[in-house]
Amino acid sequence: MVQQQYLYWLAGAILLVVAVMSWRDKANPRRLTTGLFWALYGLVFLIGDWTATFFATRTLHILTGAIVVVMALIAGLGGVKLGSYHQRSQAQRSESAQRLRNRLFLPALAIPVVTVIGVLTFNNVPGLQERVFGAGNHSTLITLFSMMLGCVAGWLIALKMTRESPAQSVQEARRLLDAIGWAFILPQILATLGLLFTTAGVGTAISHLTETYLAVDNKFVAVATYTIGMALLTMVMGNAFAAFPIVTAGVGIPILVLQHHGNPAVMAAIGMFSGYCGTLMTPMAANFNIVPAALLELPDRNAVIKAQVPTGVLLLIANVFLLYFLMFL
Repeated sequence: MVQQQYLYWLAGAILLVVAVMSWRDKANPRRLTTGLFWALYGLVFLIGDWTATFFATRTLHILTGAIVVVMALIAGLGGVKLGSYHQRSQAQRSESAQRLRNRLFLPALAIPVVTVIGVLTFNNVPGLQERVFGAGNHSTLITLFSMMLGCVAGWLIALKMTRESPAQSVQEARRLLDAIGWAFILPQILATLGLLFTTAGVGTAISHLTETYLAVDNKFVAVATYTIGMALLTMVMGNAFAAFPIVTAGVGIPILVLQHHGNPAVMAAIGMFSGYCGTLMTPMAANFNIVPAALLELPDRNAVIKAQVPTGVLLLIANVFLLYFLMFL
């Protein structure tokens, strides 16, 4: 039976291969620390339920935390650098681009198409889900497994189209990882940060501060506090989904819904939209703002953010008035 940990092991194995390639790359001035960074990240994926046989759960948690700290130190000290990736010459790449043209999008498009087909197939073919994954609810695993199939399909299509070797595809994966650097792991770290904030009762603290120091008895002030708070906390955490339960528990439910009797559905929809405004304006949302700049090799890593700030600010202002006029109808 396919288990979710198998997908984690696959990701860990790929990262370890990338680490070995980095260590062997003498053109990289920081090849030892670059390889160590990706090896440690791969090790995080390999740690799973099977390690509980050898180590206590608390020990594993401490080990994982120590690995994250070491990775942060490596990244903070500039330990992840670009190397040599055995790429084609510029003339060869131009010739390949002219030959393939818009067919270059096929591997990328194959990923969502195969993912959707896989999810629909597993959810609608009787007995298939149980035969592949076993008994129980496997909604998350079905999505991840279907996405993995999509990635494999896209990879095979890319190999066929470009006439490259599988080894070169791993080199390109390493190049992208090195170009993105520490930002690659940021979404995973921020998701953990959101869980920690919620567990630590940050929402309760926010509720106390807003009720004590802001005139939230006024509906407009309460609405502005909620929407702007969503944007600001998203900018800090880099993820609107992580900020939403904190701000909603601190301001949305107790003040907008219970105190002012607003519509919770409208609050949730526009509140998330306000969080997305914050996503447009922060480097913490690395997968949206830093990664594209790295992939496009822009000279300014914050170029995407600078282009999006006017849109983010205008949308946030519009959200304040939308929530004020629509929530209390």
